Amino acid sequence: MAYTLSIVILSIMLLGLQASLWLGKGSYQEVYQLEKQISLQKQENAGLYERNQALYEEVKDLRDGLQAVEERARTELGMIQQDETFFQIIQD
Repeated sequence: MAYTLSIVILSIMLLGLQASLWLGKGSYQEVYQLEKQISLQKQENAGLYERNQALYEEVKDLRDGLQAVEERARTELGMIQQDETFFQIIQD
């Protein structure tokens, strides 16, 4: 009888530990979800890092070189230099 009682108690304790492992805080499912979120965040961070690097290079070009400023003035503002003639071609 005592042997059976101890087996039942140990089984209940084992089930309690298993329940916390599978369902409680820090369970396998929660760890999997957190790893998935970390992976997605790393991908997003990599994209943002590349964007920031491109912006940094553009700012550096605008600060250091007149060529980038001239190019931006031509494309975005439609400016031309002195003694240049502007031709606009309109296609039907």
